[in-house]
Amino acid sequence: MARKLQADKWLFASVIALALFGIVMVYSASAVIATGEKHSQFYYVIKQAIWTFIGFGAMALATQFDYQKLRNRRLVYGLLIVTVLMLVAVFAFPSINGAHRWIRFKSLSIQPSEVAKLAFVIFLAYFLEKRAGDETSFWRTLVPCLCVMGVLAGLILKEPDLGTAMMLAIVCFGVCYAAGVRVRHLAIVSLPMLFVVVCMLIFSPFRRGRIIAFLDPWADPLGKGYQVVQSLISIGSGGPRGLGFAQGKQKMFFLPFAHSDFIFAVVGEELGLFGGLVVVLVFAVFLWRGIRAALRAPDRFGMLLGLGIVVGIVAQALFNISVAIALLPAKGIPLPFISYGGSSLVPTLAAAGLLLNISQYANLTNDPALLRSGKSAARKVRAAVGQNIPAGLRLPASARQG
Repeated sequence: MARKLQADKWLFASVIALALFGIVMVYSASAVIATGEKHSQFYYVIKQAIWTFIGFGAMALATQFDYQKLRNRRLVYGLLIVTVLMLVAVFAFPSINGAHRWIRFKSLSIQPSEVAKLAFVIFLAYFLEKRAGDETSFWRTLVPCLCVMGVLAGLILKEPDLGTAMMLAIVCFGVCYAAGVRVRHLAIVSLPMLFVVVCMLIFSPFRRGRIIAFLDPWADPLGKGYQVVQSLISIGSGGPRGLGFAQGKQKMFFLPFAHSDFIFAVVGEELGLFGGLVVVLVFAVFLWRGIRAALRAPDRFGMLLGLGIVVGIVAQALFNISVAIALLPAKGIPLPFISYGGSSLVPTLAAAGLLLNISQYANLTNDPALLRSGKSAARKVRAAVGQNIPAGLRLPASARQG
């Protein structure tokens, strides 16, 4: 294994900025709600700050150890088994808002579906590395990945949680494509999956109601369209510059889940269009530096692991923002790093730590000691990375050097 250098500073800064910004916005979005629930106005923000710094600890640990230790068959499949058991265990606990998504012990709660995202990415990276040279085989490569995804997604759908199950599918398709699986095979399996999703939307009353509300939320602004309408009012009230931090009005018992699933609407109202664009820009920086780190990884496992983490986090962010601005039907998907809740925040920061870990090896091409050696290790690292990238994702030599 190549020696490590410093983690990507831009990547690190984007993660820290988003997480700290999340603490600030959780306070603004939750202070009135916490007071109304007869708590201190700082009730939710204190809990968010505690979870954030626990997440920073998990991120630091994930950054320091050798990520290739995850290439262990017992560890990978053991983690999958534990995740499946946790997804089954949620049904032994009382439902919350009609869903079985949490394992609760007094004030501590765990959401296994969030752990499933990271466990599935690690499995995909491990399994697809083992299938190097056999990526185009439908039965030996793609079908096993779909089977594991089907087990995890099926249990998550049973909770029910269609949004997280869709995130697993997006990650699966993204990582499989990066590994060199044929697009034709991905297209073939996507058709029955889309059919299943459409059937679930049509034949499930509450999901059908959300689709109707998405198509015309103003037809029932106090009923099925309430969430969408309040989110649009919140964002529209902000204008270009916003009403000012903590000056938003919709969070005062109008906008549901203002400090969690719809926190981007609070950002839009208080910080305006410019503030929302800054959040999107920081996620864009995370996407840029994350993909850069993954494509420069010194091995196939690191490349696939990094790409899976980036795809999962960025796709979830885009999904959440799209729901807030009514580009997609309402769904309970948190905004990574920013929304309230340790069940999502800690695994996401741990995943970011793995990505930072990979970036330490990716930065070997900037090591002065290697550059002084002319044709030595730096060129070998770039050549090795280029060989590990499928033709569809391979960058020109000039781009890889940048």
